[in-house]
Amino acid sequence: MHARIALALLMSACSVAACSPRDARVPKSAQELKIASWNLEHLAEQDGLGCRPRTEADYAALRNYAKRLDADVIAFQEVESAVAAARVFPSTEYSIVISGRPASGRQHFCGRDATDGPLIREQKAGFAIRHGVEFKRNADLAALGLDNADLRWGVDITLQGEHPLRLLAVHLKSGCSAGSDREACPVLFEQVPVLDQWINARERAGEAFAILGDFNRRLALPEDSVWKALEEDVDLTDASGGEPARCQERYPDFIDHIVLDPRAASRFVAGSFEQFDYGVSEAEHPSDHCPIAIRVGQ
Repeated sequence: MHARIALALLMSACSVAACSPRDARVPKSAQELKIASWNLEHLAEQDGLGCRPRTEADYAALRNYAKRLDADVIAFQEVESAVAAARVFPSTEYSIVISGRPASGRQHFCGRDATDGPLIREQKAGFAIRHGVEFKRNADLAALGLDNADLRWGVDITLQGEHPLRLLAVHLKSGCSAGSDREACPVLFEQVPVLDQWINARERAGEAFAILGDFNRRLALPEDSVWKALEEDVDLTDASGGEPARCQERYPDFIDHIVLDPRAASRFVAGSFEQFDYGVSEAEHPSDHCPIAIRVGQ
């Protein structure tokens, strides 16, 4: 049985109310970790900068949402630096691990065809890891950058303990969410074999793993070519289990994913997949992505 179908049968139905941050969810046990992915949409170090300029009140709101998300490990994307990440995940509570990708040295205006206005800041992936969760940093998956200074690297950590879990945070090339005929697709398709090699290396090593982040791809579409390529050698599970996305009404399919290998999937707590919808209108969302999360046994 296809892993996503099997997972869908195992998971309980999750209504909007049940997945709202306002809902009193079943408490996480001491033997579980909550891991999440969150694209923070152009999170800059300083107020008023970047493609989504923010005030201190905006950063305070993000910190409040992070507290309500209450995840032990968050794979984040579109973050300028560790300083920027710490404005959402305070150093008193979290350790920050961020991509070592050097600055490109290039400056781009935020709008696709803009000739002036705010400039894009660095966009890096990384992790916020709650103090008390033991982890080891592995070498970044720099190969995902394809020797292009504007492409993001993967960030690789291992959660340690009796049952280690390898985690890779990714943010793949945008602009090829489905099909193969868009301008960005050849670049995304070059990144897929890099991910596949990482997956196969983990399989050979016998490591449980999860890949979390913004894949910029609707992997759950029937016969999606990227999903088929990634799970050609390893039976992978998309933790959403076929559930529709609700973050933005016009986008019913996830492009943010938590993908598990069979070892990690065996530790996945059935029914724990969560879409964090902020509890406010879409116009008031603090990012154009909503966090997703699952719980896994330690």
